[in-house]
Amino acid sequence: MLRRLHIRQFVVVDELELDFGPGFTVLTGETGAGKSILVDALKLALGERGDASVLLPGAARSEISAEFDTPASLLPWLQEQGFEAADSLLLRRVIEAGGRSRGFVNGSPATLAQLREAGDALVDIHGQHAWQSLARADSARQLLDAYAGAASQAEACAQAWRDWRDADSRLRQASDDAGRSEREAQALQLELGELDRLAPRDGEWDALNAEHRRLAHAAELIEHLQAAAAWLDDDDAGAVRLLARAQQALQAAAAIDPQLQALQEQMEAARALGADLGHEVAARLRQADVDPQRLAELDARLSAWLAQARRHRVAAEALPAHWQSLRQRLQRLEQGADLRQLGERERAAAQRLRDAAAQLSALRAQAAARLAQGVRGLLGELGMAGGDFEVALREHAHIQSSGAESVELLVAGHAGAELRPLARVASGGELSRIALALAATTAAQQPVATLIFDEVDAGIGGAVAHTVARLLAGLGRDRQVLAVTHLAQVAAGASQHLRVDKASRQGMTFSRVAELDQAAREAEVARMLGGDAASAVALAHAREMLAGAAGAAAPAAQRARRARPAG
Repeated sequence: MLRRLHIRQFVVVDELELDFGPGFTVLTGETGAGKSILVDALKLALGERGDASVLLPGAARSEISAEFDTPASLLPWLQEQGFEAADSLLLRRVIEAGGRSRGFVNGSPATLAQLREAGDALVDIHGQHAWQSLARADSARQLLDAYAGAASQAEACAQAWRDWRDADSRLRQASDDAGRSEREAQALQLELGELDRLAPRDGEWDALNAEHRRLAHAAELIEHLQAAAAWLDDDDAGAVRLLARAQQALQAAAAIDPQLQALQEQMEAARALGADLGHEVAARLRQADVDPQRLAELDARLSAWLAQARRHRVAAEALPAHWQSLRQRLQRLEQGADLRQLGERERAAAQRLRDAAAQLSALRAQAAARLAQGVRGLLGELGMAGGDFEVALREHAHIQSSGAESVELLVAGHAGAELRPLARVASGGELSRIALALAATTAAQQPVATLIFDEVDAGIGGAVAHTVARLLAGLGRDRQVLAVTHLAQVAAGASQHLRVDKASRQGMTFSRVAELDQAAREAEVARMLGGDAASAVALAHAREMLAGAAGAAAPAAQRARRARPAG
């Protein structure tokens, strides 16, 4: 429930604070006094877009604060968004002269989207031109889904449609790609033919070159090894034999001078090392051999390797990695997209979509009949005796994200008239009455605690006005209802009456609001009846109307409750 509304520097309001109670509250006043400005201010606190044009002339900024009872359903959202959760919920909006706008929830900064999310759980506002949005298929569908309590089914259908669209897109793309993939795979198979035969291995290029260099110079290698062996181990002039003679001489010298013993031992080690080297060179010489066949094989492989590297425009040492890359690419193309599996997924997604749409359609069909019956039952009391109302479900050729059908509201203004789309109803009075009947029928199903009706009774008068009053007063028995009205009959049915008027101060005009006591209320109702508010006749009529209004809302309230969907 809305507890308090505080407004500063807004349009023609200097500063204003209003306290609201439960039940049915009306705001009345002369035309142009600023009744709807209060609703506009509340909309800003609830996240509607606004700019510097809403500021009182000369003001630096405008502030609007709305305090509500915190509904239990909103507590998880407050905690999730990081806002303080308390018994009261304060929504605040500040708009500065430069156009900057800021929002707050319980004192913490909030985005406009967060203000709107909170507002959707707190207030439902019915404007005098509500029928304009209901003429659009999406708005009529949303109204019906809300009335049917089918929000989760509508979201499930939308998600199923998104899943099916994704599966269908993947299948179509894979089908389109299949031909191109097959041609590319064939080209790769030809390209890989010689590479597969070559089968280059990592590190092989350097090993091949080393072996080729050794075999290509095998004769020269043998010659050098033979020379080294001769110089090391020749019988007469070999290094080993000469070292042995030197070692014998030092041994004889050490026998004379013991200090030469260390030198003699070093010579002995040198001779032993020379002998070992001779044995190693001899072993290498025995292994060395000229192998023309192996050399020819190496020549052929190296030539083929270089040819493939040039063909594929890669460095010779990078050819093995390039070969593996092409093989992996061919493998992916050959595996490709499993069209059969993708087809099964698309068919399964399509079936889930059909099931979700069918469930949603069933709820809509049931709710459409109930909604039509509820509105139809009010048309006679709203001055449209013999009129008709229907909620038509138009099946789509294909299921869409919104379901298998569109929703259209059809109206016949009087007996014998053809049912026509709401958008084609010409009479403004009829439109206002239908909008009110819809509001009265559907409002009972809204989870919000506060309903606001901003001059939905425009163009209505006479006996119909009494019905409007009963409808609004009846709704006020179950929740808080605020109505901006020009009808005395509606004003008489309220439990709280606020009057909006204008006052001048220092050359400027401001709107002000006062809660009326019984005497002031009688005078205001007398004024609204079109008579002299001070005359005894007008005041007597007003008192009579106020006295008789209290019990008049019961029948309409009962009808509204009977129209409520099960569950």
